[in-house]
Amino acid sequence: MLEQLRTHIGKVVPLEEEEFELIASCFTYRKYKKHQFLIQEGEAVAYNYFVLKGLLKLVYTDESGKEHIVGFAMEDWWETDFPAYYLGKKATMSLECVEDTEVLCLKLEDYRRLCAALPKLEHFFLEKAYLGYIAAQQRIVSTMTTGIKERYEQLLSKYPSLVQRVPKSLLAAYLGVSRETLSRLYP
Repeated sequence: MLEQLRTHIGKVVPLEEEEFELIASCFTYRKYKKHQFLIQEGEAVAYNYFVLKGLLKLVYTDESGKEHIVGFAMEDWWETDFPAYYLGKKATMSLECVEDTEVLCLKLEDYRRLCAALPKLEHFFLEKAYLGYIAAQQRIVSTMTTGIKERYEQLLSKYPSLVQRVPKSLLAAYLGVSRETLSRLYP
């Protein structure tokens, strides 16, 4: 399991053995079952999660109780309620397992300690943040400028394995349409 993390980091920055030993010492391994929550709205957020196996959904629930899927996270992805994690606020979103999931958990104080001790790891996290920010901007622009059919095709093109793993009802919530609308376009 730690080798998966080492490979993931190594795609961005090379690591010496002693550097990775320090990194590995800061992570905790956890297993969760399908429908189990890693984060619940209103609670403190202790960890950023690296997904080893499984699938998560990050959900914002509006005042009327409607769920909006902010994102999914599958193998080799990072996920948390970042404002709550980084700023020490209560979660405004929930993180739930779509499948049985295994993760490595990183506390904020360990994240900061690692970045101070290993500038190359800070570079790694910065690269991940840039890519996440780019993806978020692209999704916002796509939502504002394209129709549901085009957004679904973009999702299918960009993340074909995700579309295979996620029920249409969750894909519809992610795309911001009803399940019926999505089913009419893609029976």
